Amino acid sequence: MGEGKSVVAEPSAGSARLLALAEAVLVAAIWSSSFVGVKYTLVYAGPLTVAGLRYFLAFVLLCPWLWRDRKALSELPRSLWGRFAVMGISQYSVGNGALFWALRFIPATAGSLVLSLVPVPVLLLGILRLGEWPRPAQVVGLGAAIGGSVLFFMPELGPGAPLALAVLAVALLGFAVFPVLGREVARDRLAGNVALTGVPLGIGGGLVLVAALATEGMPRLPPSGWGVIVGLSAVNTALGYLLFNHALRQLTAVEANVIVNLSPLGTALLAWATLGERLTAIQVGAMVAVVAGVTLVQWKRG
Repeated sequence: MGEGKSVVAEPSAGSARLLALAEAVLVAAIWSSSFVGVKYTLVYAGPLTVAGLRYFLAFVLLCPWLWRDRKALSELPRSLWGRFAVMGISQYSVGNGALFWALRFIPATAGSLVLSLVPVPVLLLGILRLGEWPRPAQVVGLGAAIGGSVLFFMPELGPGAPLALAVLAVALLGFAVFPVLGREVARDRLAGNVALTGVPLGIGGGLVLVAALATEGMPRLPPSGWGVIVGLSAVNTALGYLLFNHALRQLTAVEANVIVNLSPLGTALLAWATLGERLTAIQVGAMVAVVAGVTLVQWKRG
C-alpha cells in the first residue's frame, strides 16, 4: 500500500450550527454586562466619549491581527470597503452613539430590552437584501420574544423616557444594518473574521471619538473608569463582535439577533445586583416569554 495522506474532517453542518449557537449565546452573556458598565462610565464622561473610547480602543487591540493580514486587506474590492464603512457608521457612530445618550435617562435593563426590537427591521432587511425568509415557527417565536420584551420594558418608563425612546428609535435603525451586511460578508466568505470585525470598528469608532473630542473635550475618567472602558473594549467589543460575526457564517441575521435578545436576562440580574434596579413578577414572566421565543426561532424540525 502506498503512503496514505492525513485527512482533516470538515465539521458537519449540524456541528457547525451548534458551534454558532454556542457562540451567539456566549455573546449574549458577554453583552449583558455592557449596559451596566456603560451606565457606570457615563457618571464620569459624556456618551460620545464613552462610545468613542470603547470602540476605537477595541480597533486598536485588533490592529496586530489586521497588520498581519494587511496583504489580504489591500486586495479587498472597493465595494467591500464601502460596506465596512456603512456597517461601522450605522452600528457604532449612529446606533451606539444614540444608545449611550439614551442610557443617561433610562435604566440599564430598559435600554437592553428596547433593543430586543432590533430583529424586526433585521428580518425585513434580511428578506430584501439576503433573500432569507423565516419559517412560520420563527415568526411566532420572534413575536413571543418581542412581546415579552415590550411587556418587560413598559414598567421601566419614567420621566424623560419619551425623548430617550425617540433617540432609541434612531439607534434601532442603525443597529439593523450591521447584522444584515455582516451576515452577507460572513456567509459568502468575502473577508476574514478579523477584517469584518476590526475595519468597521476603526471607521465607526474613530468618527465617534473625533466627535467626542470636538464636543465633550478630553476624557477625564478615574482609574476605575478606565478599567471599565478597557474591559468593555477587549471583552464586550473585540471578543464579542469576533464571536458574533463568526456565528453569522451559520446563523441568519435574524436568528443571531434573537439569541442576542437573551442579554437582557443577564443585564437584569447584573442591574439588580449592582445598580439596585428591581424586577417585578410581570417582568420575570416577560423574560420567560423572551426565552421561549428565542428557543422557538432556533428550533428546527428533524
